[in-house]
Amino acid sequence: MGKVKLLLDVIGDLRSLADSLQAVADAVADSGAAEAEMTTTKEPEETGKAGRAGKTAKNTAKKEAKAAKQEPEEKPLTLEEVRAVLAEKSRSGHTEEVRALLNKHGADKLSEIDPAEYAALLAEAEVL
Repeated sequence: MGKVKLLLDVIGDLRSLADSLQAVADAVADSGAAEAEMTTTKEPEETGKAGRAGKTAKNTAKKEAKAAKQEPEEKPLTLEEVRAVLAEKSRSGHTEEVRALLNKHGADKLSEIDPAEYAALLAEAEVL
């Protein structure tokens, strides 16, 4: 019976490790490699036990994910993103309005518009 108990403990530790690895992977995907490196190097040293380290790493990753969601970084719009929105508007029957928006921004084609104006262009296109 002692071997079965030992095996169950090992399985529990493996599940804890899997949870910790998942939390680290999520942290890397959400907030970048630098924050994930801090999480993986500091947590085991502070707790000293694998089970606690896994739970602490998981909680830390959740807190970091919440913080990342609360402070969204504004990515600059790309030509492809703007093109997709304008193409959808054009397919919806607003082709002339889309052309008028492009002309208003001083261009005949979307590729001629300054990327700094993409946000304003999208805001105007959403009204259509």
